[in-house]
Amino acid sequence: MMISRAPKVAFFGNAVNIPDLLLGTTIQTTQALKTIPQPGEIIEFGDLTLRFLVDENMENYIEVQNWIRGIGFPETLDQIYDLQEDTQGVARPDLQTGMNIYSDGTLIVYDSLSNPNFKIHFENMFPYSLSTLQFDATLPDTEYFTAEVSFKYDIYNIEAVGCCPD
Repeated sequence: MMISRAPKVAFFGNAVNIPDLLLGTTIQTTQALKTIPQPGEIIEFGDLTLRFLVDENMENYIEVQNWIRGIGFPETLDQIYDLQEDTQGVARPDLQTGMNIYSDGTLIVYDSLSNPNFKIHFENMFPYSLSTLQFDATLPDTEYFTAEVSFKYDIYNIEAVGCCPD
């Protein structure tokens, strides 16, 4: 998983989902007092959730936390202004438009021979949830921290990458 605005998170990623799709429906009534479901017009996309190992200096955890704090600016308006001025993950800062709170992301799915098979491209992602980190000094062995971040996004598309034999 590659996330333009959060490269440190993506590098340590160890689990991710392909979100669900939900097509709304409408109900058509009939004279026979029976209802018939009909396909709707609006698709809802489920959340993208990424689980990642937290690095020793917590840089990747802080990277996402700062992104969320910048969007929500819990202390001062300067937090969102700083986020908007941050061009990390922006391919062409000179062409930057909008509030700069979104990022694109790409999940690459590999085949059994470790060749890229599919790319799933997520557009205009932003994190809205970051899990807690539980410190516990009573554990007898070293335990590595993992965290989960959940994203909302506009849309995702799946693209075949590998060449398929006929």
